[in-house]
Amino acid sequence: MTVRFVPNDKGNPPGKLADAELHFSGGPLDGLKLIGFGIWERKNGGRNVTFPARQYSVNGERRSFALLRPLADPAAQDRLRDLILEAYREHEEAMAEAI
Repeated sequence: MTVRFVPNDKGNPPGKLADAELHFSGGPLDGLKLIGFGIWERKNGGRNVTFPARQYSVNGERRSFALLRPLADPAAQDRLRDLILEAYREHEEAMAEAI
């Protein structure tokens, strides 16, 4: 699996740094990608990853349904979040060296 980034060059919405995609190689997902991840700058200076979700309405209230959820271990999402954030740090370093 490879993590690819699409920078948020427009700066809208504020705080969004990039979109992330997971590109799969090998196995049954070979040649496919999973989109919908977002890299965000927190107001306190940290970073966060949002996962793909679908929005829906109930009595006029907007809610979201996570499309990627853990089977049993909630830490599975944390591992993926950490992997995406580390890949983004490496991506930023590579971009800084290229300049």
